[in-house]
Amino acid sequence: MKKPTLRLPVFSLRAAGKYGALLSCLILLNFALPAREPFAFPLYYAALCCGFDPLLMGAGYLVSSAAAMSATATLALAIQAAFLSLVFAVYRRARKKMRFERFFFAAAAQLPFVFLFPHEGYSVFPFAVIYQKLILAGFLSLLSLLFEGGLKCLLKNAFRCRLTAGQLTELLLMWFVLGAGLVNALGTTVFSVISLTALLVSVVLLSNAAAVPFAIVLSLPLCLAGGSAIPAAEYAAYACFSLLFVSYGKAASALALVLTFLSAQYFAGLYEQGTTEILLALLSCAAAALIACLLPEKLYKRAKGGLLFYREHTLPRIAINRNRRAVGERLFEVSSLFREIEGAFSTEEPEDDSCARLKEKLKKTLCADCPGRRRCEDADIYESVDKLVAIGFSKGQVSLVDLPADISALCGNAAGMLFACNQLLAGYRSTARELESAREGRRLLARQAHGISEILKDIALEQSEEYSFSDGERALARALATAGILSSEIFVYGDGNTLTVSMTLSPSVNGKRLCAVAGDALGVPLSLAEKIPLSETTACYVLKRRPEYDAAFGIATRPKEGESACGDAYSVLKIDERRFLVALSDGMGSGENARAVSDKTLSLLESFYKAKMPSETVLSTVNRLISYSPEETFACIDMAAVDLDTGEADIVKIGSPVGFILKNEELRVLEGDSLPMGMLEAVHPATLRANMEENDFMLFMSDGVTSAFGSSAELCSYLSVLRPLNPQSLAEEILQNALKRTRGQAEDDMTVLAVKLTKSA
Repeated sequence: MKKPTLRLPVFSLRAAGKYGALLSCLILLNFALPAREPFAFPLYYAALCCGFDPLLMGAGYLVSSAAAMSATATLALAIQAAFLSLVFAVYRRARKKMRFERFFFAAAAQLPFVFLFPHEGYSVFPFAVIYQKLILAGFLSLLSLLFEGGLKCLLKNAFRCRLTAGQLTELLLMWFVLGAGLVNALGTTVFSVISLTALLVSVVLLSNAAAVPFAIVLSLPLCLAGGSAIPAAEYAAYACFSLLFVSYGKAASALALVLTFLSAQYFAGLYEQGTTEILLALLSCAAAALIACLLPEKLYKRAKGGLLFYREHTLPRIAINRNRRAVGERLFEVSSLFREIEGAFSTEEPEDDSCARLKEKLKKTLCADCPGRRRCEDADIYESVDKLVAIGFSKGQVSLVDLPADISALCGNAAGMLFACNQLLAGYRSTARELESAREGRRLLARQAHGISEILKDIALEQSEEYSFSDGERALARALATAGILSSEIFVYGDGNTLTVSMTLSPSVNGKRLCAVAGDALGVPLSLAEKIPLSETTACYVLKRRPEYDAAFGIATRPKEGESACGDAYSVLKIDERRFLVALSDGMGSGENARAVSDKTLSLLESFYKAKMPSETVLSTVNRLISYSPEETFACIDMAAVDLDTGEADIVKIGSPVGFILKNEELRVLEGDSLPMGMLEAVHPATLRANMEENDFMLFMSDGVTSAFGSSAELCSYLSVLRPLNPQSLAEEILQNALKRTRGQAEDDMTVLAVKLTKSA
């Protein structure tokens, strides 16, 4: 039997480094003031809030109490550590997130300091010691909240995204207190090595004027220790001269720092002091330069990659705008080409003179060899021939009753004239049909060219709009950082309904929370339009302005008794982010053939509308294509394009029965009087416009449903008392009621399509 082994908790090298660094900082912070007050408390509290182990941090905080060199001080810090470690351990075990109550715990933990910590007070303050300790306790509590934000920023945001002004202030305060402890604990020599190394590294990484204020920040603890602003001026000079040579490499920059340091210390009187002080000062500068030069180049490259997040992405935007302009210009050119094609096919044909030509042909064929031609010419009988031909054009053919009296009296071959005239008219009709077919084809091509030209022009205008820097990007970056969402890049463009936000984030970011934070920052409601994976650790989130309304759909259908397929077809199509199309098509007859007609009609309509072709072009083109079918096919169409921002619905009815819009206290009837699509070559659809609001329903029904109710009045009476909750139950209820009226037998294909408009969430 295998003996059980003791498993120790896994403690990675990285975690050990974090805890070791925190312990070092805790110890140094307690040296910030001369009386060794527990300035480690803010960092200890911040580490607990950031999820570090309460027991390990409590032990580290207790170790830091050795700086006070007092058993009473150690007792006070031990009570603080026991209290806070216990509280955070309980919350951690219960897996409960600590909220505002943590501020109360931070204040309560100061009581041992106030009543137990040995403190003689500072003579510069005219207060009793207890009041000084109370003021210091309040300051430490406030500092705890600031350190919490600074530590979170270091752990999560640093080198990952642009820091806000508040985060930079928190980090500055942490460095100021920690630097003061570092100077008091280890002396100015060690502090100079650390700060000058950081200065050189910042110069190499930033390579711009941003290194100067950073150098001044590094000098603040020295300013506090010496009570003078001279170190700030010295550090600013070090940064400026190092920047002059940074383009030649980090070694040149380090040499510039050493030379500037030697010159500055001459004016500061360093060389008048003892040999030990001079050597330590020179050693600190040389050590900093050496460390900065020996740091691996790989480390610098990695840090520079992180710092790219702090810079504006100017060149990509310029490249995008150039490409958009080029694409827009090309699209305009192609749009103009299709406009020229439209003009070529829309050229008006000369006026038809077929009547005169037919009369001349009749004279040349029938009257050329007639012996009585001279007599007819003298009697001016050809005016009557013109009348006969005109009658033939209007009627399609002529008969004896159409023959003028003077032709009957004078013409010796009246019957031959009628026969020849009818022959010429038959030939003309055949030619006219071919000409009209060609003419209609030209019109169709002209309409298609017009539609394509309009689409390309709209796209060209959209593509020609340039992207520019947006104040919203900075506001959004601040809001995301506050919410703890890290974004390496943010791109905001467009306005109004075209507003689009693109961000690179972790794939685990919650979409709803992201939309809420971004919407509050930009002042507009947003929804997640797309999420594009970029790598295992990043994804591109695309947010767009959320429409005012959302839509829900319901469908209920029943084929005609004895048929395996329903001849009705329906469609719900998302045209774009802000519009959708619903349609119901009832093909002629029932069964598979009717279904094929309906499907073909809806498929054509969907394709044209998705391409954003103008409505008049869509309807005429689809009608022409259906009418070209070798069989007699036609379809009744109910169609509506709904704008989700305004609730406006453009409704088209072609040969279909009545439709309805159900409001809370109103029933609106939608009806048209056009013929079905495909029945005639020229269709004139009935177009309506309706304004829909929240909780309004739109209803389309095939004639199998409407005919079951007997009359439109009976159907309206039934619908007016309904109070539906959702579109699916409404569609099913109407279909079931229609079937009851036909004794459960579907005498025709029956379909109900319902749409409900709701406020978008």
